[in-house]
Amino acid sequence: MRHEVTDADTAVTVGSGDVPVLSTPRLIAWMEAATVQAAAPFTRTGQTSVGTAVRIEHFRATPVGGRVEVIAEPPAAEAGGRLTFLLRVLDGSGELVAAGEIDRVIVDRRRFLARALGRETHR
Repeated sequence: MRHEVTDADTAVTVGSGDVPVLSTPRLIAWMEAATVQAAAPFTRTGQTSVGTAVRIEHFRATPVGGRVEVIAEPPAAEAGGRLTFLLRVLDGSGELVAAGEIDRVIVDRRRFLARALGRETHR
């Protein structure tokens, strides 16, 4: 996934700092979005995946107007419904901006929402 950094993506705007560069929270959101896309082949009808852990390092600042590419490498196979993705984020010059791992779990969408919204039915 490719993204161009805008004022809306900066640490100043999202409240995670006072500098006008790509914020770590926005970077993590982009990384999670890449894992959602990469997890799709592991899910069946009625299933979705939810994030459970984020382990990343943000190495380089990216200014407004800069571009980044988020690469999510899926695992070879799921392990009990769990997926761990390796991630790399590169800037327009190919420099490493961030790297890490994000875990996702495959869940039944209806049951997950019922629990999350407090409408769990007991059977």
